[in-house]
Amino acid sequence: MSELSALLGKSPYEERDDRLFLGEMNRVTLHHLKGCPEYARVWEGWRNAESVADLPFLHAGLFKRMLFKTVSAGIEHGRFLQSSSTSGSQPSQVLLDRRSSEWQSQSSTAILKDFLSIASCPLLVMDNPKNLRQRHLSARTAAALALRPLATDMRFVLNASDSIRWDIVDEAARSADSLLVCGFTWAFWTTWVTELARTAPADVRARLASKHIAFVHSGGWKKLAALQVDRKAFDSALLETSGPGSQVLDFYGLVEQNGVVYPLCDFDFRHVPVWADVLVRDPFTLTPLVGEVGQLQLLNPLPLGAPYHSVLTEDLGRIEPGACSCGRSGTRFEVLGRIPKAELRGCANV
Repeated sequence: MSELSALLGKSPYEERDDRLFLGEMNRVTLHHLKGCPEYARVWEGWRNAESVADLPFLHAGLFKRMLFKTVSAGIEHGRFLQSSSTSGSQPSQVLLDRRSSEWQSQSSTAILKDFLSIASCPLLVMDNPKNLRQRHLSARTAAALALRPLATDMRFVLNASDSIRWDIVDEAARSADSLLVCGFTWAFWTTWVTELARTAPADVRARLASKHIAFVHSGGWKKLAALQVDRKAFDSALLETSGPGSQVLDFYGLVEQNGVVYPLCDFDFRHVPVWADVLVRDPFTLTPLVGEVGQLQLLNPLPLGAPYHSVLTEDLGRIEPGACSCGRSGTRFEVLGRIPKAELRGCANV
């Protein structure tokens, strides 16, 4: 595990040792082949890959239909991480374990910290606190927990009817000059933007308008597109409720790739940290593509308790060759929507 610790000890977007990353991916793949019979049946007879493109994967849809579990000495399985499943169908779920969860928390915190302009302030979560106590941890609760190390304290602000408790928001705003606010994209629009204008007391609105706020959100763009709300309108609506220097950070991620998120940089690209990788494959031939639109495959060596380390998603994307003007090294890519006829998903809806 020393090699993985070395990867996680780096800045997320410095130059990567590709051989080190491939070695870790081979190691964790063999670990799951040995400890998970279901995974071994899918990739029977597999041996070490000589490139990242040769690594085996599972389709994201499989996590809706079966539960994968890797058994090995020292692994303590815990809660399930579950997608929100907005379409009402079977949600995706992955089994978490203690050691992997520690690495995943370290990973997501380092990634988000690189993009955020503030830290050490109250964290407001657009969720109900009861969800934190469930055996099945929701995607939005997991996203909020990734921000917890950057905050002084964490407060859940939705009540049982998914309306905002403005008294909780006001209490946090009175205690600090800055705020972190985390939630689903759709929830921000239907609660923060809509309710702030209609139900929030005038003094709360005035207080928030003077605060430096970082809004961190993911998912839900399909619903907003139906309302003709694009990213520019969404960001403007949020920034109008906050003070100078506030920011809106959109990140992409999957339940099946817990611990690695992909925020949008100022030049509209998402960046791959040194402990992860992204491939784009032709949906028909599975040939790796660069500069062309195809099916996204996400990889990272962090999970030990279940084989969700390499997942072929239902999302379309494109890798952009060359360096980004934002200064971050490594692969940069775009997420361009769902594969036609792919099931609508709650956690990574674009």
